[in-house]
Amino acid sequence: MAPPSASVALRIDDDLDALDALDEPDGASQSDVVRELQARIRGMQRTKLDTRALPTHPALGELLPGGALEAGGTYTVENSTTLALGLLQGPSAAGAWCAVVGVPDLGVEAAAGLGIDLERLVLVPHPGEQWLSVVSALVDVVSVVLVRPPVGAAGRVRIGEAAASKLASRLRQREAVLVSLGQDSSAAWPGSDARLTVTESNWAGIGAGFGHLTARQVTVSSSSRSWAGRAKSRRLWLPGPDERIEAVVAREGAGGSVADARPALRSVAG
Repeated sequence: MAPPSASVALRIDDDLDALDALDEPDGASQSDVVRELQARIRGMQRTKLDTRALPTHPALGELLPGGALEAGGTYTVENSTTLALGLLQGPSAAGAWCAVVGVPDLGVEAAAGLGIDLERLVLVPHPGEQWLSVVSALVDVVSVVLVRPPVGAAGRVRIGEAAASKLASRLRQREAVLVSLGQDSSAAWPGSDARLTVTESNWAGIGAGFGHLTARQVTVSSSSRSWAGRAKSRRLWLPGPDERIEAVVAREGAGGSVADARPALRSVAG
């Protein structure tokens, strides 16, 4: 694979094709392929931030324990790729490498619009059944890994307690962060430091049956063991008209404070 060009994310597909063919009689083993994957990306210069708290988007800080992503931490985001990418924006802007695993429908243009540096973004869209080995390999060389893990019949993440504990230890050793993208609360990553979910959503841009969706205002709720069972919530533009994440700011109107409602909002499905 040729080196990535400017403003293009590093996409790793061919190594994962090999992972899916481990049973072929070519003598390859899972560990050989994982080592090759690590070697492929180890040449990237990892920027290590001078703090255990990785900065995140200011609009999301109060939804996280300590106001930031904690090095060695795990976080669950329910059913919102945009919100999950928002957690990567701060570390990426600070110069850290990030990776996205198992999200083949990710739009890199949308990621760039949210402020993620594509030159420091690794994409592994099809990790296959070896997704956990891929995540473990990436933890060694990037600061934040966003993964959409497969789920079992009960809708829970397909990872045993021992494997989750081993990965948690690796995250702490490498001072990396894991963000797990799930469909609902049953798909939460075991032992997450915080779980964020969109509880209300209103899109803007549709008129009387016509127009284009241009912005979305949402309520994001966050729960954490650190808050003794209490939840926090915040109203956000996700994204706003300029494709960025912003906090919804109350503005003074004729009858007192009103929500920042630019442009006009309309409830639509999704």
